[in-house]
Amino acid sequence: MEEQTDEQIVKHILRGNNEIFRIIVARYQKQVFNIGLRFFKNEHDSYDFVQEVFIKAFQKLNTFKGLSPFRFWLLKIAYNTGINNIKVFKNDGSIEGVIVPSLEKDPEKKHLEEEVRMILLDAISKLPERYRICLDFYFFYGFSYGEISDMTGYPVNTIKSNVFRAKKELRSILSGTIAEDYHEL
Repeated sequence: MEEQTDEQIVKHILRGNNEIFRIIVARYQKQVFNIGLRFFKNEHDSYDFVQEVFIKAFQKLNTFKGLSPFRFWLLKIAYNTGINNIKVFKNDGSIEGVIVPSLEKDPEKKHLEEEVRMILLDAISKLPERYRICLDFYFFYGFSYGEISDMTGYPVNTIKSNVFRAKKELRSILSGTIAEDYHEL
């Protein structure tokens, strides 16, 4: 079953094989957890968030129509859950647990990369929420402007503007830091 597509697994689940929902959880729990961290800024609330998202997804599985990839449908549930719950959870400003993969093995480069990552994540956390959400989904999750529009309800031009403004604001925040020339911006 592990080699089947998400859509094939969903069909099996809808036919009564509920146990294989664990495959969906295994595939996406890290992404959902990272979305939770973006909203709640702490691991404890993010773990609760992951459980809530997967419970909702399982309960709403029969509403998945297959018009877009399952991943998109699931992350839209995560986004909406985060938006609906953000005011309930306390924001402690922590950015622990956010995972940005390292491409280097050299300890000095890894240390520099970690320092840049922390500065960058701190800068991103200072952005207005509407900018941060659009930036996250565009750069970290690889969604198109249209997909972000479907998830957030923002018009495509607003999303483009938010990403542009977020990048401009990040450049300003990062000016004078070791992360100033971060190549992704």
